[in-house]
Amino acid sequence: MNEEDYSDYDYDSEYYNYDSGDSTDTQVTKDCNGNELKDGDSVTLTQDLKVKGTSVNLKRGTLIKNIRLTDNPEEVECHAEKVKNLVLKTKFLKKH
Repeated sequence: MNEEDYSDYDYDSEYYNYDSGDSTDTQVTKDCNGNELKDGDSVTLTQDLKVKGTSVNLKRGTLIKNIRLTDNPEEVECHAEKVKNLVLKTKFLKKH
């Protein structure tokens, strides 16, 4: 086979799906009840959580203020009591 047989073949279009930039599939972050969460919201824990790497346990009903959304719609970043830069799963949170 010589190179001229494939000279007008577009390899990129077959193997790569280029995003046009106008996608509307933005994922919405929701709490355990299905309420939409936004940056700066306050949330309450729905169950006791043990924080990995520390001896701190977060109790049910603990109020977490000023959450920050992440790229993953199932996680939020926050500060709680003695733990900073904490990432929590939204299935354990209820919008306050």
